[in-house]
Amino acid sequence: MMMMQMTFYWGKSVTLLFDSWTTSTWPAYLLTLLAIFLFSAFYLYLEDRRLKFKAVHASKPQIAASSIESPLLPQLVQHSKFTTRCIDAMLFGVNSALGYMLMLAVMSYNGGVFLAVVFGLLFGYLVFRSQEIDIMESQANPCPCA
Repeated sequence: MMMMQMTFYWGKSVTLLFDSWTTSTWPAYLLTLLAIFLFSAFYLYLEDRRLKFKAVHASKPQIAASSIESPLLPQLVQHSKFTTRCIDAMLFGVNSALGYMLMLAVMSYNGGVFLAVVFGLLFGYLVFRSQEIDIMESQANPCPCA
């Protein structure tokens, strides 16, 4: 039985999440780090999509008018509250599973894997989530000249 690494180490040999996902060469290790980086950024992308889905369905009233009666109003997809909550719960579950997979990857205690997760999350936050502050400020101040 192989013992799990319990302290951070640096090196190209790592077993990640599954026994079949092992690296022993530098190209394989670097591709693994790239995959972990992208997976971390995708985690925040999915979180952003989930929060926007929730915000859209919580704030916009359902429009019942047909396009013939009011052609300039957008047609919104009609969802029941239960369907919306189920979709939100499913997105939350998938996002939680991805988060736990990232946590397990970090628990490999490989320094490169740890840095790939951290920098992937940093990149994902920068690209997908850092605009939330601007959006919240614009919603708080309705004056278009501010």
